[in-house]
Amino acid sequence: MQIWRNHAANGRRLATAALAIVLMTSVSGCGTDRIKTGSIGRTSSGKSIETMSTGELRGTSARLGKAYAANPNDKATAIQFATVLQMDGNAEQSLAVMRKLAIAHPKDRQVLAAYGKALAANGQFEPALDAVRRAQTPEYPDWRLMSAEGAILDQTGQKENARQLYRKALDLKPDEPSVLSNLGMSYVLEGDLRTAETFLASASRQPGADSRVRQNLALVVGLQGRFDEAERIASQELSPEQARANVAYLRSMLAQQNAWSQLKAQDGAKSATN
Repeated sequence: MQIWRNHAANGRRLATAALAIVLMTSVSGCGTDRIKTGSIGRTSSGKSIETMSTGELRGTSARLGKAYAANPNDKATAIQFATVLQMDGNAEQSLAVMRKLAIAHPKDRQVLAAYGKALAANGQFEPALDAVRRAQTPEYPDWRLMSAEGAILDQTGQKENARQLYRKALDLKPDEPSVLSNLGMSYVLEGDLRTAETFLASASRQPGADSRVRQNLALVVGLQGRFDEAERIASQELSPEQARANVAYLRSMLAQQNAWSQLKAQDGAKSATN
């Protein structure tokens, strides 16, 4: 079962913990497959990868693995295989697939962008930035690459530079839901959930908003303690069982965070009286 993977009252530390278990993503994305760079998000069956259960992901991974072995230089198959591997927690194998594809297609913008995503998922942020920036061309700027670069910068704490790139991307592609979602998640990292919700709600209303956008919105709503609302949003994309499991996990994570905060406060009080 897919659980939210890629920060409310308790700030940045809770945000980082939440992003470690939400979606995406990424994360991916995010991901945290939070970086949406144009890689394929649906299988031949037409089902979104982000809404698959663990069993479905593994079955899809096995099928794509056979197709990839037969032709490792096929771009569409390799990117989809890498995406599924990343969603299933096999980030290192995903990176190996993308590294080989990048060698075969050294100037392909989509390949370089997906390679950058795979590098970022493995914590290799500088090489990830290099790959994404090499894919970008100043005379024909690509909003997807700007958004991808912004997401990588966000993961290295360069939030202002990241947001500048998101806004440039929105100048090229107004109201693009994936960019609005990345901008919202930038504010999640900062612990500003109200601003994050504003951008994510706007993203979810746009035509073409995908599962990841609405699941990010559900996360932010849940982090503010509105669990029933979060479950309703998540249920638009996931099965009722998956949505309930996600919200239950989020509840337990927040409860644990509150418990640790209370213990820390008690320890501080004891130290002050000694």
